[in-house]
Amino acid sequence: MQYLERTITGVDGTAATLRGYVIDNSEEMASSRRRPAVLIIPGGGYEMTSDREAEPIALAMLGFGFHAFVLRYSVAPSRYPVALLEAAEAMRTIRNHADAWHVDAQAVVAAGFSAGGHLAASLGTSGADDILEAHGYAPSDIRPDGLMLGYPVITSGEYAHRGSFAALLGDRRDDPAMLRRLSLEHQVSDATPPTFIWHTVPDSSVPVHNTMLFVNALIAHHVPVETHLFPSGGHGLSLGTADTARRNGVGVEECVQIWPELFRRWMRRNFACHAE
Repeated sequence: MQYLERTITGVDGTAATLRGYVIDNSEEMASSRRRPAVLIIPGGGYEMTSDREAEPIALAMLGFGFHAFVLRYSVAPSRYPVALLEAAEAMRTIRNHADAWHVDAQAVVAAGFSAGGHLAASLGTSGADDILEAHGYAPSDIRPDGLMLGYPVITSGEYAHRGSFAALLGDRRDDPAMLRRLSLEHQVSDATPPTFIWHTVPDSSVPVHNTMLFVNALIAHHVPVETHLFPSGGHGLSLGTADTARRNGVGVEECVQIWPELFRRWMRRNFACHAE
């Protein structure tokens, strides 16, 4: 396996890190194999990037035979669109190195959690296409082939996680135009890729309504979506196992532990010839 690290310089001079876990091919085993890749975007309210939603997720994806990349993007005091442009550059980097890294360039999925889900979904929707183009990114080139969203921040409306938008926008946190742009249920388009999304119903930090608003928008645009709502558990569960529990032991939730397997099956259905 190759262990890779790239630095992405933000437009404000900060630095993001893209860490790759790339499965090597072997002359003994399908030496020309190309695998799906999962760009993992941890949450943290746009104030930090959570370790619990980084390498443990990458290891789970590797276990399924997917290449994994973890983006540690710039957070507050960096403001929008710094992290978005870093995520776009991460997508471009993965696709540009598809040959060297044995990546199937048509099976690159962005997997985001909480605020990282907002960042992943921002790549998959159309609200920032003008900004991306202004910085030299063709939206179609950096749009993921699929989205995996775990308890994502989506809306800036009634059910918003206000702290995420405050950290992302700073002095513009009350700007109606910016809030509308970043309320992603309004930015879904026919070009939004197939989406796998899950949430816990009792989530008191990022209400489950965020997921439901996004799902309804996907349905309205005829975008394939698979959603799982789990009946127990709070926010930020990651894998829901002891490995990703917080230091005080909180975060073990048996009912959500099935989501990685459900995601693996979704990958096989959506990228049938790629995710064997």
